[in-house]
Amino acid sequence: MLNELDLDQFRKVFSKYTIEAFQKLPKLENPRILDIGCGSGVPTMELAKLSDGEIIGIDIDQDLLDSFSRKIEQEGLTNRVKAIKCSLLDIKFPDNSFDIIWAEGSITTLGVEKSLRGWNRLLKPKGFLVIHDEIKHFFEKRYKVTRCGYKLIEHFSLPEEAWWEEYYRPLEIRIKHLYKKYSNDPDALGVLNIHQTEVDIVKASPKSFQSVFCIMQKNKK
Repeated sequence: MLNELDLDQFRKVFSKYTIEAFQKLPKLENPRILDIGCGSGVPTMELAKLSDGEIIGIDIDQDLLDSFSRKIEQEGLTNRVKAIKCSLLDIKFPDNSFDIIWAEGSITTLGVEKSLRGWNRLLKPKGFLVIHDEIKHFFEKRYKVTRCGYKLIEHFSLPEEAWWEEYYRPLEIRIKHLYKKYSNDPDALGVLNIHQTEVDIVKASPKSFQSVFCIMQKNKK
């Protein structure tokens, strides 16, 4: 059922915003990038196309990582892109390991301040942290950026109803089609119900889910 839903197809619509955020960074030669909460690697694979560096995507969901690993192999990127199972509670890379940390939708998992402080040590001096999250989750807490060892360089918001118009509304069309196809399959309908519930939440108040990209730089130590 998840293969038929093909959520990646809908998520790829947002790659244009990942590209826009990356292009706001200065040109870095062979950057080492950590994608925290990479999921099935849609933004991660975009970063691989945009840079000539080494990229590590970490997530706790093995099924999503398996999907990501297949993409890496299909694109012939096994020499510089890796998918690693890793809890956000236990990131063990050495200090000053990365030029860029990328985090789309993962900073609030542990809380904004805890994430900002914990990830700071992973960045090289003057390294960059790029966040994509809902405005109500992150941007309203941006005052924490400075006290956690960064400066906010730039930010841009997605259109107010982008998540509804570009992701959830097309997804709902797919779900309605699959409801008809699998009307006699309780297991399939159970999966579809979960995703339809998520659609309904966003549909009820689409502007509440507006998101923002924030580009920060670690203060030199």
